[in-house]
Amino acid sequence: MTSNPKNQKKNHIYIIKLLIVIGAFYFIYDRLANDKTLDWGKFGQLVEEKATFISIFILLLFSFANRYFEILKWQNLVKVIEPISIGESSKQVLGALTAGIFTPNGLGEYAGKALFFSKNETKKVIFLNLICNGIQMILSVVFGTIGLFILGYWTWSLAIIGLAIFLILFSFFTKKIKIKGHSIEKLIHKTNEIPKAIHNKNIGLAICRYLVFSHQYYFLFLLFGVDLPYITLISSIAAVYFLASSLPSFQFLDFAVKGSVAIFFFGKLGVNDWIVVFISTLMWFLNVVLPVVIGSYFVLTFKTNKKQK
Repeated sequence: MTSNPKNQKKNHIYIIKLLIVIGAFYFIYDRLANDKTLDWGKFGQLVEEKATFISIFILLLFSFANRYFEILKWQNLVKVIEPISIGESSKQVLGALTAGIFTPNGLGEYAGKALFFSKNETKKVIFLNLICNGIQMILSVVFGTIGLFILGYWTWSLAIIGLAIFLILFSFFTKKIKIKGHSIEKLIHKTNEIPKAIHNKNIGLAICRYLVFSHQYYFLFLLFGVDLPYITLISSIAAVYFLASSLPSFQFLDFAVKGSVAIFFFGKLGVNDWIVVFISTLMWFLNVVLPVVIGSYFVLTFKTNKKQK
């Protein structure tokens, strides 16, 4: 008796999808269950004291807005290939987030999004995702450098500005050098091929997302009773977000990386370490775990029979 090759392929794909979802949930469980820095008894007590319907609603609203602006960014950029609905963009963004949770710096997201398109569009999708994530990184560098300067870390700020100037000059003088057929000049040309209106909208949505994320962080500090001037707190958040984002890490380790950097900065401001750890964990849970739970559904229901163009 011979098995049907089509059925075999479907079974293999289903197993892969199931392994991605199981792997994502295992990494989440492992981080939460085995993190020795978390005192769950104290955490539960604090949640009982601070949690109200309004505060929970506001935090969830922040998380929704954070991902929604990312979904709008992707919908805007992917118009270069084909127009998609908000629903389809949500499916691609959240499904790719789930696929990328256990890859370094979320690199799996690039492959995850590419699967929703025909093979001949793969390079375009990866490039557009680079644009999508790149503007967010640029904003974190700009705001993070300003934050460091305000906090008095002038040497760090000047070093970052100096490095940025060096990289810009280096790119200018080496833009024609090709590596495996690719060059900075070609990358700039491809970027300029995208209509200016799409770039402008992408920047606007990225700024909105950054403000939402940073102020969710700010709201949590207020909720936990941290009494610091707004400019000091928001500058520290900008510095933490920039430096933590610059370090190589996995999505499932995101809270640990941001938590350790946050302890350094907020510890100098007199904030208790355990409050910083809890806030970093909550931010990770609200902005990574919850979207991954939703994204898992899109991974499991993903259809591979995308028509080739």
